[in-house]
Amino acid sequence: MRAAQIQRYSKSIQVEINKIDIPQIHNREVLVKVKAAGVNPLDIMNMNGSVRMIADYKLPLTLGNELSGVIEAVGRDVLNFKVGDAVYTRLPLNKIGAFAEYAAVHEEALSLMPKNLSFIEAAAVPLTALTAYQALHDVLRAEPNKKLFIPGGTGGFGAMAIPIAKSMGLTVITSGSERGRARTLSIGADQFINYQTENYAEILSGIDYVIDTLGADEVKAELSILKPHGKLVSLKAGPNHRFAVDNQFPIWKRALFGLVGARLDSLARKNQNEYRFLFVHSSGSQLQEITALVERENIKPSIDSIYTFDDIEKALNKVSTGHSQGKVIVTF
Repeated sequence: MRAAQIQRYSKSIQVEINKIDIPQIHNREVLVKVKAAGVNPLDIMNMNGSVRMIADYKLPLTLGNELSGVIEAVGRDVLNFKVGDAVYTRLPLNKIGAFAEYAAVHEEALSLMPKNLSFIEAAAVPLTALTAYQALHDVLRAEPNKKLFIPGGTGGFGAMAIPIAKSMGLTVITSGSERGRARTLSIGADQFINYQTENYAEILSGIDYVIDTLGADEVKAELSILKPHGKLVSLKAGPNHRFAVDNQFPIWKRALFGLVGARLDSLARKNQNEYRFLFVHSSGSQLQEITALVERENIKPSIDSIYTFDDIEKALNKVSTGHSQGKVIVTF
């Protein structure tokens, strides 16, 4: 089969499309013929090695974190899936490889695809939807009738996070460029702030939760709008000691991440707030809950552009610019 791989970590976007063996499946794995794969900033981070302390891979590495496809074979102990099922997944951290014609996936990471989505649409969902779900349910433990702010919520993440947050009874405020206003409000956002003409830090206060999508430079402003004991979870600013403990990392990593995250923890404590970091993990059971919500509310992901597998480098370059309005997809 063909697979998009890197031979070494690099700041430049250079992938090889290589011929490799179709993976062998274990007893609780299925073999998925990949129909489409989502391209994400995480893939750029996997390429340049910036997440090696969280997830270190042997090289050469087949890239790609999420996919949709059809099951071609099942392991002898697989209980919940059969040949011919249309499925989608955020691949387990220790076994990524969505940019390939086939993938071996543990059944605990899988869900049947939402019936209202195409393979292309379904490939845009798992990573962002699970990130939103885990941020809101697992980290923030968000409660109904509270206020949530998502800066930069007009892209692929916001397209999933806003309806999930609304389904939990939250008031959702987001910011972005003016061209994203109409869509963002149409999928449930209660308030939209145009970052080019308005400063959210001057407009908002008394916010219960923030999901940071922008990074460390924005955290101080984001914390300033939280009420006392409010919580901020970041997807980009960096890990801290709490993250290392929650993920059962060894003591030396806990100490290292404690140093790395000390400034962010200190900023949060000044305002009596809590800083958390999230690195999304696979979960078939959570993805099944998301599937039910996507079908019930007829949620459609925001898709920026679609590339063929031969143009994988163009897709990665598009994502690396940070200017995509929604998901970039590669099809097989």
